[in-house]
Amino acid sequence: MKESLARAEQEVEWIEEHGIKVWTLADENYPYRLRQCPDRPLLLYSKGNMHPSDGHIVSVVGTRQPTQRGKEMTENLVRQLHEQLESVTIVSGGAYGIDIAAHRAAIQCGIPTIIVPAHGLDRIYPYQHRPEAVASLERGGILTEFPSGTEPLAGYFVQRNRIVAGLADAVVVVESRERGGSLITAQMAVDYNRELFAFPGRPTDTSSAGCNKLIRCNKAALITSAEDLIDAMQWTRRNTSAQFVQTEIIGLRDDLTPLQQNLLTKLQEAEEGMHINLLVMETERPYSEVASDLMMLELQGLVRSLPGGIYRFVR
Repeated sequence: MKESLARAEQEVEWIEEHGIKVWTLADENYPYRLRQCPDRPLLLYSKGNMHPSDGHIVSVVGTRQPTQRGKEMTENLVRQLHEQLESVTIVSGGAYGIDIAAHRAAIQCGIPTIIVPAHGLDRIYPYQHRPEAVASLERGGILTEFPSGTEPLAGYFVQRNRIVAGLADAVVVVESRERGGSLITAQMAVDYNRELFAFPGRPTDTSSAGCNKLIRCNKAALITSAEDLIDAMQWTRRNTSAQFVQTEIIGLRDDLTPLQQNLLTKLQEAEEGMHINLLVMETERPYSEVASDLMMLELQGLVRSLPGGIYRFVR
Protein backbone atom coordinates (compact mmCIF):
# COMPACT_ATOMS: atom_id res chain seq x y z
CA MET A 1 0.00 0.00 0.00
CA LYS A 2 2.81 2.41 0.92
CA GLU A 3 4.61 1.60 -2.35
CA SER A 4 1.42 2.27 -4.36
CA LEU A 5 0.92 5.56 -2.57
CA ALA A 6 4.52 6.59 -3.21
CA ARG A 7 4.19 5.76 -6.91
CA ALA A 8 0.97 7.78 -7.11
CA GLU A 9 2.65 10.79 -5.47
CA GLN A 10 5.58 10.54 -7.89
CA GLU A 11 3.16 10.39 -10.80
CA VAL A 12 1.35 13.54 -9.61
CA GLU A 13 4.65 15.39 -9.19
CA TRP A 14 5.81 14.34 -12.67
CA ILE A 15 2.50 15.40 -14.22
CA GLU A 16 2.61 18.84 -12.62
CA GLU A 17 6.27 19.36 -13.52
CA HIS A 18 5.79 18.51 -17.22
CA GLY A 19 2.50 20.28 -17.86
CA ILE A 20 0.49 17.11 -18.42
CA LYS A 21 -3.30 17.40 -18.49
CA VAL A 22 -5.41 14.61 -17.03
CA TRP A 23 -8.97 14.11 -18.26
CA THR A 24 -11.54 11.91 -16.56
CA LEU A 25 -14.93 10.89 -17.90
CA ALA A 26 -16.45 13.59 -15.68
CA ASP A 27 -14.32 16.26 -17.41
CA GLU A 28 -15.99 18.49 -19.98
CA ASN A 29 -12.72 18.38 -21.97
CA TYR A 30 -12.92 14.60 -22.35
CA PRO A 31 -13.31 13.99 -26.13
CA TYR A 32 -17.04 13.54 -26.71
CA ARG A 33 -16.60 11.09 -29.60
CA LEU A 34 -14.47 8.81 -27.45
CA ARG A 35 -16.95 9.13 -24.60
CA GLN A 36 -19.52 7.38 -26.82
CA CYS A 37 -17.42 4.20 -27.01
CA PRO A 38 -18.40 1.45 -24.54
CA ASP A 39 -14.77 0.57 -23.71
CA ARG A 40 -13.50 4.15 -23.46
CA PRO A 41 -10.55 4.82 -21.13
CA LEU A 42 -11.42 6.14 -17.67
CA LEU A 43 -8.38 8.43 -17.69
CA LEU A 44 -6.54 10.24 -20.47
CA TYR A 45 -3.15 11.96 -20.24
CA SER A 46 -2.42 14.68 -22.78
CA LYS A 47 0.39 17.09 -23.58
CA GLY A 48 0.21 19.89 -26.11
CA ASN A 49 -2.44 22.24 -27.40
CA MET A 50 -5.17 19.94 -28.56
CA HIS A 51 -8.93 20.25 -28.86
CA PRO A 52 -10.08 16.72 -29.75
CA SER A 53 -13.75 17.67 -29.75
CA ASP A 54 -13.45 20.52 -32.28
CA GLY A 55 -13.83 20.44 -36.04
CA HIS A 56 -13.50 17.36 -38.22
CA ILE A 57 -11.35 14.51 -36.90
CA VAL A 58 -9.80 12.04 -39.36
CA SER A 59 -7.72 9.07 -38.22
CA VAL A 60 -5.22 7.78 -40.78
CA VAL A 61 -3.73 4.31 -40.36
CA GLY A 62 -1.83 1.77 -42.42
CA THR A 63 1.17 -0.48 -42.78
CA ARG A 64 4.53 0.19 -41.16
CA GLN A 65 6.22 -0.69 -44.47
CA PRO A 66 4.42 1.49 -47.02
CA THR A 67 5.25 1.85 -50.67
CA GLN A 68 6.21 5.23 -52.13
CA ARG A 69 2.68 5.35 -53.55
CA GLY A 70 1.25 4.82 -50.06
CA LYS A 71 3.27 7.68 -48.62
CA GLU A 72 2.18 9.98 -51.43
CA MET A 73 -1.49 9.03 -51.03
CA THR A 74 -1.22 9.82 -47.31
CA GLU A 75 0.42 13.19 -47.89
CA ASN A 76 -2.04 14.12 -50.65
CA LEU A 77 -5.00 13.13 -48.47
CA VAL A 78 -3.87 15.29 -45.56
CA ARG A 79 -2.96 18.24 -47.79
CA GLN A 80 -6.28 18.10 -49.65
CA LEU A 81 -8.24 17.91 -46.40
CA HIS A 82 -6.37 20.99 -45.22
CA GLU A 83 -7.08 22.83 -48.46
CA GLN A 84 -10.77 22.00 -48.59
CA LEU A 85 -11.90 22.08 -44.95
CA GLU A 86 -11.99 24.96 -42.49
CA SER A 87 -10.98 22.76 -39.56
CA VAL A 88 -9.49 19.26 -39.56
CA THR A 89 -7.33 17.31 -37.12
CA ILE A 90 -5.28 14.26 -38.14
CA VAL A 91 -4.99 11.39 -35.65
CA SER A 92 -2.67 8.39 -35.83
CA GLY A 93 -0.48 6.19 -33.67
CA GLY A 94 2.95 7.69 -34.27
CA ALA A 95 4.35 4.39 -35.61
CA TYR A 96 6.60 3.84 -38.61
CA GLY A 97 5.12 4.02 -42.09
CA ILE A 98 1.70 5.48 -42.81
CA ASP A 99 1.25 6.78 -39.24
CA ILE A 100 4.26 9.04 -39.25
CA ALA A 101 3.66 10.08 -42.88
CA ALA A 102 0.24 11.38 -41.81
CA HIS A 103 1.67 13.26 -38.82
CA ARG A 104 4.45 14.80 -40.90
CA ALA A 105 2.02 15.92 -43.59
CA ALA A 106 -0.22 17.56 -40.98
CA ILE A 107 2.74 19.35 -39.38
CA GLN A 108 3.90 20.57 -42.79
CA CYS A 109 0.39 21.88 -43.56
CA GLY A 110 0.20 23.59 -40.16
CA ILE A 111 -2.91 21.70 -39.02
CA PRO A 112 -3.41 19.91 -35.69
CA THR A 113 -2.24 16.33 -35.37
CA ILE A 114 -2.72 14.05 -32.38
CA ILE A 115 -0.28 11.21 -31.70
CA VAL A 116 -1.72 8.29 -29.71
CA PRO A 117 1.19 6.19 -28.36
CA ALA A 118 1.08 2.79 -26.66
CA HIS A 119 3.04 4.00 -23.62
CA GLY A 120 3.29 6.81 -21.08
CA LEU A 121 4.21 10.40 -21.84
CA ASP A 122 7.66 10.09 -20.28
CA ARG A 123 9.05 8.57 -23.48
CA ILE A 124 8.63 8.54 -27.26
CA TYR A 125 8.59 5.28 -29.20
CA PRO A 126 10.07 4.95 -31.69
CA TYR A 127 12.66 7.47 -30.56
CA GLN A 128 13.33 8.51 -34.16
CA HIS A 129 9.90 10.19 -34.19
CA ARG A 130 10.71 12.54 -31.33
CA PRO A 131 11.00 15.61 -33.66
CA GLU A 132 7.44 15.02 -34.92
CA ALA A 133 6.18 14.51 -31.37
CA VAL A 134 7.73 17.81 -30.28
CA ALA A 135 6.41 19.62 -33.37
CA SER A 136 2.90 18.31 -32.73
CA LEU A 137 2.73 20.01 -29.33
CA GLU A 138 2.12 23.45 -30.85
CA ARG A 139 -1.03 22.32 -32.68
CA GLY A 140 -2.34 19.04 -31.38
CA GLY A 141 -0.07 16.94 -29.22
CA ILE A 142 0.19 13.52 -27.62
CA LEU A 143 -2.72 11.66 -26.00
CA THR A 144 -2.56 8.37 -24.11
CA GLU A 145 -4.36 6.37 -21.45
CA PHE A 146 -1.09 4.99 -20.06
CA PRO A 147 0.59 6.62 -17.03
CA SER A 148 4.26 7.57 -17.04
CA GLY A 149 6.57 4.59 -16.70
CA THR A 150 4.46 2.42 -18.99
CA GLU A 151 6.62 0.71 -21.60
CA PRO A 152 5.42 0.08 -25.19
CA LEU A 153 4.52 -3.60 -24.80
CA ALA A 154 2.95 -5.48 -27.71
CA GLY A 155 -0.54 -5.74 -26.19
CA TYR A 156 -0.72 -2.01 -25.56
CA PHE A 157 -0.61 -1.20 -29.30
CA VAL A 158 -3.91 -3.00 -29.86
CA GLN A 159 -5.34 -1.35 -26.76
CA ARG A 160 -4.44 2.14 -27.97
CA ASN A 161 -6.00 1.48 -31.38
CA ARG A 162 -9.47 1.91 -29.88
CA ILE A 163 -8.54 5.53 -29.04
CA VAL A 164 -7.34 6.13 -32.61
CA ALA A 165 -10.69 4.80 -33.88
CA GLY A 166 -12.90 6.29 -31.18
CA LEU A 167 -11.55 9.85 -31.45
CA ALA A 168 -12.48 10.14 -35.13
CA ASP A 169 -15.42 11.01 -37.33
CA ALA A 170 -13.80 8.97 -40.09
CA VAL A 171 -11.01 6.38 -40.21
CA VAL A 172 -8.93 5.98 -43.39
CA VAL A 173 -6.79 2.92 -44.15
CA VAL A 174 -4.20 3.90 -46.76
CA GLU A 175 -2.21 0.68 -47.20
CA SER A 176 -2.53 -2.53 -45.22
CA ARG A 177 -1.43 -6.09 -45.73
CA GLU A 178 -3.90 -8.91 -45.22
CA ARG A 179 -3.14 -8.91 -41.50
CA GLY A 180 -2.00 -6.03 -39.33
CA GLY A 181 -2.79 -3.52 -36.61
CA SER A 182 -4.51 -1.15 -39.02
CA LEU A 183 -7.16 -3.80 -39.74
CA ILE A 184 -7.80 -4.09 -36.01
CA THR A 185 -8.32 -0.32 -35.90
CA ALA A 186 -10.60 -0.62 -38.92
CA GLN A 187 -12.77 -3.23 -37.19
CA MET A 188 -12.95 -1.04 -34.09
CA ALA A 189 -14.13 1.84 -36.27
CA VAL A 190 -16.92 -0.37 -37.62
CA ASP A 191 -17.85 -1.45 -34.08
CA TYR A 192 -17.99 2.20 -32.98
CA ASN A 193 -20.16 3.15 -35.98
CA ARG A 194 -17.41 5.35 -37.38
CA GLU A 195 -17.21 5.91 -41.13
CA LEU A 196 -14.47 3.70 -42.57
CA PHE A 197 -12.64 4.40 -45.85
CA ALA A 198 -9.83 2.65 -47.70
CA PHE A 199 -7.63 3.38 -50.69
CA PRO A 200 -7.73 0.49 -53.18
CA GLY A 201 -4.72 -1.27 -54.60
CA ARG A 202 -4.17 -3.50 -57.58
CA PRO A 203 -5.13 -7.17 -57.08
CA THR A 204 -1.44 -8.11 -57.01
CA ASP A 205 -0.42 -5.46 -54.44
CA THR A 206 0.32 -7.30 -51.19
CA SER A 207 0.71 -3.92 -49.46
CA SER A 208 -2.98 -3.19 -50.21
CA ALA A 209 -4.45 -6.67 -49.73
CA GLY A 210 -6.08 -5.61 -46.46
CA CYS A 211 -7.61 -2.49 -48.01
CA ASN A 212 -9.00 -4.48 -50.94
CA LYS A 213 -10.52 -6.97 -48.52
CA LEU A 214 -12.19 -4.22 -46.47
CA ILE A 215 -13.71 -2.80 -49.66
CA ARG A 216 -14.70 -6.21 -51.00
CA CYS A 217 -16.48 -7.11 -47.75
CA ASN A 218 -18.32 -3.75 -47.73
CA LYS A 219 -16.70 -2.73 -44.46
CA ALA A 220 -14.91 0.27 -45.98
CA ALA A 221 -15.94 2.72 -48.67
CA LEU A 222 -13.52 3.06 -51.58
CA ILE A 223 -11.86 6.47 -51.91
CA THR A 224 -9.14 7.79 -54.19
CA SER A 225 -8.86 11.32 -52.76
CA ALA A 226 -9.95 13.63 -49.98
CA GLU A 227 -12.81 14.79 -52.21
CA ASP A 228 -14.36 11.32 -52.06
CA LEU A 229 -14.16 11.34 -48.26
CA ILE A 230 -15.57 14.86 -47.94
CA ASP A 231 -18.46 14.02 -50.26
CA ALA A 232 -19.26 10.83 -48.37
CA MET A 233 -19.17 12.64 -45.02
CA GLN A 234 -21.23 15.53 -46.48
CA TRP A 235 -18.82 18.03 -44.98
CA THR A 236 -18.88 21.66 -46.09
CA ARG A 237 -15.91 22.73 -48.16
CA ARG A 238 -14.11 26.04 -47.97
CA ASN A 239 -15.82 28.57 -50.23
CA THR A 240 -12.45 29.76 -51.47
CA SER A 241 -10.51 26.49 -51.53
CA ALA A 242 -9.24 26.88 -55.11
CA GLN A 243 -8.27 30.49 -54.47
CA PHE A 244 -6.62 29.42 -51.20
CA VAL A 245 -4.35 26.91 -52.96
CA GLN A 246 -3.44 29.26 -55.80
CA THR A 247 -2.63 32.14 -53.45
CA GLU A 248 -0.48 29.86 -51.32
CA ILE A 249 1.60 28.75 -54.33
CA ILE A 250 1.93 32.28 -55.73
CA GLY A 251 3.06 33.56 -52.34
CA LEU A 252 5.77 30.93 -52.17
CA ARG A 253 6.94 31.67 -55.70
CA ASP A 254 7.65 35.29 -54.78
CA ASP A 255 10.51 34.05 -52.60
CA LEU A 256 12.02 31.70 -55.22
CA THR A 257 15.11 32.38 -57.32
CA PRO A 258 14.69 32.47 -61.11
CA LEU A 259 16.21 28.98 -61.38
CA GLN A 260 13.90 27.61 -58.68
CA GLN A 261 10.88 29.08 -60.47
CA ASN A 262 12.08 27.58 -63.75
CA LEU A 263 12.55 24.15 -62.15
CA LEU A 264 9.14 24.32 -60.50
CA THR A 265 7.44 25.25 -63.78
CA LYS A 266 9.07 22.33 -65.62
CA LEU A 267 8.13 19.86 -62.89
CA GLN A 268 4.54 21.13 -62.83
CA GLU A 269 4.28 20.32 -66.53
CA ALA A 270 5.76 16.82 -66.12
CA GLU A 271 3.07 14.53 -64.69
CA GLU A 272 5.51 11.67 -63.98
CA GLY A 273 8.36 13.90 -62.84
CA MET A 274 11.76 14.53 -64.44
CA HIS A 275 15.27 13.17 -63.97
CA ILE A 276 17.76 15.64 -62.54
CA ASN A 277 20.05 15.15 -65.57
CA LEU A 278 17.23 16.25 -67.88
CA LEU A 279 16.59 19.30 -65.69
CA VAL A 280 20.29 20.18 -65.93
CA MET A 281 20.14 19.93 -69.71
CA GLU A 282 16.94 21.96 -70.08
CA THR A 283 17.97 24.75 -67.69
CA GLU A 284 21.57 24.80 -68.96
CA ARG A 285 22.82 25.31 -65.41
CA PRO A 286 25.55 23.40 -63.49
CA TYR A 287 24.51 20.11 -61.90
CA SER A 288 25.51 21.29 -58.40
CA GLU A 289 23.35 24.42 -58.70
CA VAL A 290 20.31 22.48 -59.93
CA ALA A 291 20.74 19.86 -57.19
CA SER A 292 21.03 22.57 -54.54
CA ASP A 293 17.90 24.39 -55.71
CA LEU A 294 15.94 21.14 -55.96
CA MET A 295 16.85 20.43 -52.36
CA MET A 296 15.59 23.89 -51.33
CA LEU A 297 12.31 23.29 -53.17
CA GLU A 298 11.96 19.93 -51.44
CA LEU A 299 12.50 21.53 -48.03
CA GLN A 300 9.64 23.92 -48.84
CA GLY A 301 7.40 20.97 -49.69
CA LEU A 302 7.08 21.99 -53.35
CA VAL A 303 8.84 19.02 -54.93
CA ARG A 304 9.63 15.44 -53.94
CA SER A 305 12.74 13.41 -54.71
CA LEU A 306 12.05 9.85 -55.85
CA PRO A 307 14.42 6.89 -56.26
CA GLY A 308 16.62 7.01 -59.35
CA GLY A 309 17.18 10.79 -59.42
CA ILE A 310 13.57 11.61 -60.33
CA TYR A 311 11.91 14.78 -59.02
CA ARG A 312 8.17 15.41 -59.01
CA PHE A 313 6.04 18.46 -58.30
CA VAL A 314 3.89 18.09 -55.17
CA ARG A 315 0.36 18.68 -56.41
